[in-house]
Amino acid sequence: MKGITLIFALIFSVVINAQDIKPVFEQDGEMLKATYYHDNGVVSQEGQFLNGKLHGEWKMFAEDGKKIAMGEYTEGKKTGKWFFWDAKKLKEVDFVDSKIANVTEWNSMGQLAVNK
Repeated sequence: MKGITLIFALIFSVVINAQDIKPVFEQDGEMLKATYYHDNGVVSQEGQFLNGKLHGEWKMFAEDGKKIAMGEYTEGKKTGKWFFWDAKKLKEVDFVDSKIANVTEWNSMGQLAVNK
């Protein structure tokens, strides 16, 4: 479970640090919408900030545009269900105050593979 958190943190930090294309920010009431890009111009992340903290739904995309992760932040903390996709499985991770509470893996046939 810690591995999932580490992978997510690595993806997030590499994407943010490796970008040459500047992110786009748009004010929407109290929320600040943010869009980050891969070097090839494809969107890498979309989400919102509230009072300088990640807040609301965030989506992450691979360089080919495929969605690789989606989840919710509440005042900077991961909360609720997060989904992580790869070619062979879907991981459903439940977070409470940025801590992993449960992990469920589904195989490509839609069958339950692991429930931790």
